[in-house]
Amino acid sequence: MLRNLVIVLAIPALAACASGGGMGNADVARGDAAYRVLAGPGEQVVSTSSGTYRVAPYDTLSVSVFQEPDLSTPSGSPLPVDANGNVSLPLIGSLPAAGKTTDELGMIIAAKLGAKYLKNPEVTVSVASSAPQKLTVQGEVTHPGVFDVKGKTTLLDAISLAQGETRLASINEVAVFRQIDGQRQGALFNVDAIRKGAAPDPQLYANDVVIVGRSQSKEMWQNILSVNPLFGIFRVVNGMGI
Repeated sequence: MLRNLVIVLAIPALAACASGGGMGNADVARGDAAYRVLAGPGEQVVSTSSGTYRVAPYDTLSVSVFQEPDLSTPSGSPLPVDANGNVSLPLIGSLPAAGKTTDELGMIIAAKLGAKYLKNPEVTVSVASSAPQKLTVQGEVTHPGVFDVKGKTTLLDAISLAQGETRLASINEVAVFRQIDGQRQGALFNVDAIRKGAAPDPQLYANDVVIVGRSQSKEMWQNILSVNPLFGIFRVVNGMGI
């Protein structure tokens, strides 16, 4: 009788919770739209040897202007990118650098020098040192926190950095938040589908925030089992066809 009563009470409650777990009704993109929203600042490759690297605050840069040593950075004295993402250059002054590739920044510097000072200047920008990139993982993970990352990092990598999700995690609705053009954008991803190869593993970037939500249905089951541990035994017995 107790077993039947628990089943009757639990099933409707779980059904009601199943559609409301994870992130609830948060205003974030889902499905294919999630990947479009978090395309972010382009498909950057965080390899400092490549012209596709996107400069970040606290990086240091080397600038070489062909046949113009006075306008090039001295060896061993790279230019720092400040906290606001700007770099200060001779003749040009302060210039926004963060978010640009080294190739893009080189073309901007060449254009500014060419407009007033030089004829067809050749400018090469490289990253002398790359500041550690921060990635935040919160919610239903084993060890939430802020992690230093270097190199390509994906959503699955981020969850691994936090030593995996907890038993109550809603892995079908994992949110990633990012600042894009001064606006906070968010997207939900199905980690279960990603692990099965049914969906791409999105690339993450510096200052992204990953939030693994809590499954209300899993929480309900845990509450039921804590109140009546025998229910878990009945469920196993039923699954065995006994």
